[in-house]
Parts: sequence; C-alpha cells; structure tokens
Amino acid sequence: MLLVSTFILLLHVTTVTCRNSSKWVGPIGHRLITVDINGGAHFRSVQAAVNAVTENNRMNVLIQINAGYYIEKVVVPVTKPYIRFEGAGRDVTVIEWHDRASDPGPNGQQLRTYRTASVTVFANYFSATNISFKNTAPAPMPGMEGWQAAAFRISGDKAYFSGCGFYGAQDTLCDDAGRHYFKECYIEGSIDFIFGNGRSMYKDCELHSIATRFGSIAAQARNSPYEKTGFAFVRCKVTGTGPVYVGRAMGQYSRIVYAYTYFDDIVAHGGWDDWNTANNSNKTVFFGVYKCWGPGAAAIRRGSLAQELDFESAHQFLAKSFVNGRHWIAPADASLNATPQ
Repeated sequence: MLLVSTFILLLHVTTVTCRNSSKWVGPIGHRLITVDINGGAHFRSVQAAVNAVTENNRMNVLIQINAGYYIEKVVVPVTKPYIRFEGAGRDVTVIEWHDRASDPGPNGQQLRTYRTASVTVFANYFSATNISFKNTAPAPMPGMEGWQAAAFRISGDKAYFSGCGFYGAQDTLCDDAGRHYFKECYIEGSIDFIFGNGRSMYKDCELHSIATRFGSIAAQARNSPYEKTGFAFVRCKVTGTGPVYVGRAMGQYSRIVYAYTYFDDIVAHGGWDDWNTANNSNKTVFFGVYKCWGPGAAAIRRGSLAQELDFESAHQFLAKSFVNGRHWIAPADASLNATPQ
C-alpha cells in the first residue's frame, strides 16, 4: 500500500513554476467511490462508479472495488483522468466480459478486436492495483478467425498497474497507445496475448501461455524508426504450455526486448516471428535479449531476427526512463539492480 500511495503522490502532485508563482497542473483533492456487487457501497457496478466521476475530472478518484465477480463491460472515457481501480486482491476482485471480434456491436457491425475489451481505458493517468480483468470467450485453435477477445485495452498515457491479473486467450491485453508500467502482474493467453503500439515496461510480471498447437506472447506494432514505442520485459517469468513465439512483428519496426527473464521450455523453434513481412528480412525489427535464463532461453537467442544485447544497447530498456517515468512512477521502481536468481 505504501508503494501505491507513493506512486499516486508522484503521479498527481505536479506544479509548474513561472517566475514567482506556481501553477497547479495536476488534480486537486481526493474522492473515494466504493463498489460492492452485493450492496452496502456507493454502487453495485464498476461502470456506475466511473459514470459518477465528473466530466473533465481534476481530482484524484479512488474507486475501491470489493471482492466479487463484476460481469460487465467497462469504459473509462478520455474526459476522466486520474482514476484508480483498487480491488481486494487479484484472485477475488474480477471484472469480466465475453465479447469476440466477430460478435455484432450495437450498430450491427462486427466489433473487431479493439472493441472487444472487457475494460477499456482512454483516459490518462489511470492506475489499477490488486484486481483482475478477464475475457471469458473460449480459446480459439490456431488459424480460426474472429476469435480475438481482449480482457483489457489501455489507450491512455501514463498508466500504472500493480498486482493485477489479465486473463484471456487470443489478444488478452491490448497495450494500444501511450506510456505504461506493469509491475508484478500476471498476464495469461494463447496468441499475441500482449499486443499493440504502447511504450511499456513490464517488470517482475508472469507471462503465462495456455497455447495448444502453438501460440505467441507479444506482438508489437511500431511502424516507423522514429516512434519511441516498444515493449520491455524486465525480470519477468515466462511459463505455461507451448510452443510459443516470444515476439511477433505486428509492425515493420516492431521493438521487443526481454532482459533478466526466465523462460520455461516452451519456446518455439526460432523464438521469434516476422508476421510474414518480407521487409523484416532486412532486420527493420528490433528484437533483443539480455541476460535471460531458463530451459527455453537458448531458443530465443537462436532466432535469426533476435540479437543478444550488451549492456550499452540494453540499458535504455532496463529502467523506468524507457517510459519517461521519472515524474509519475515511484522511486522504488527507479532502476533495475538485480540479476536472475
């Protein structure tokens, strides 16, 4: 709790000094909203609590969600920044829904992948702790179309997740856009279960594959060498079933780095996938490995698309500066000073 409180303080107390005066640019004040599916709180649903937040919000809003399964689809709009979801524990507080990409939306047209998310956040400065997000649609077999089913989509900037769970199969976590930090989270899926064009660090997370014939962990969508986006997995653990690719080139300049990460013996031959893009034969992707270990680690180094990094080329991916986190992530997460155990 101390870490989260420190984070919130850093995230939201921001001033800009202009000559002899200070102008507040962060939120002022705090508001607590409680949610309990069984009653006895302000609201019974998470969406009702979000709806109660004022448009163009300028307060720190803590939405405290008691234990329970909240079977609903939740959207945090761009006009409601500075919201934090706090559950009673990853195993006991769950928001879940079941949409798939081929399902019809309100207009009768297919939802497609990005609109399947059980929880979607468009707002900046969102955070979540001790809560899980699920999409309960059945896992597809490889090659099946229209079965993408996201549990969570984050499209806002400066988002922080601690002790959260993300459960699904194909396309579990849509790391869409913005800078994001995931600490001690559990992410489960089968095919491209972390995907998008975010600029994100995953630290001390478990990435758990439920793949059957084959699967893939991360598909990153960077399309230009000038974009600063990419996924950095630092001191994580890769477990589950395989074989799985550890990274796929969703964009021509896809960027994915694994550092100090443990790999179970589930990595597919070659380790990486170029998404059938001919241009990637010219090494426009940046797939890097730094001091990874475990029975599957050798397979990620053997791939022709991957490169073994030295400290000089790896260090930018090892600390919160990768996501410009100096002013919005707690000091305890400032750097990485640990090696695999």
